[in-house]
Amino acid sequence: MAKLIMVVDDSASMRRVVSIALKGAGYDVIEGCDGKDALTKLTGQKVHMIISDVNMPVMDGIAFLKVVKQMPAYKFTPVIMLTTESAEEKKREGQAAGARAWVVKPFQPEQLVNAVQRLCLP
Repeated sequence: MAKLIMVVDDSASMRRVVSIALKGAGYDVIEGCDGKDALTKLTGQKVHMIISDVNMPVMDGIAFLKVVKQMPAYKFTPVIMLTTESAEEKKREGQAAGARAWVVKPFQPEQLVNAVQRLCLP
């Protein structure tokens, strides 16, 4: 059975690019258009990794990550932040909230898939 990755980004085209890269590498993908939408899709199923944008309307990626890390089913789910945000302060905020990696857009799909393969839950 393929590993399930959640992709959270307010850009439909960005979700599509990430999904195509992940599906091409053999992963299943569920998508959320912002943090709040993504939370409604975390229903206790095993999610092997979450890839989230930082700057989104309704609920941003850092606020989303803080909520996810409080949920027993997802406390140990690795999270990669995929964002245009490259400020050290934001990176530290993301790490403090529980992000395992920080990938800055624009990115190479292979680079993202390699990070996923390294960090994904077994």
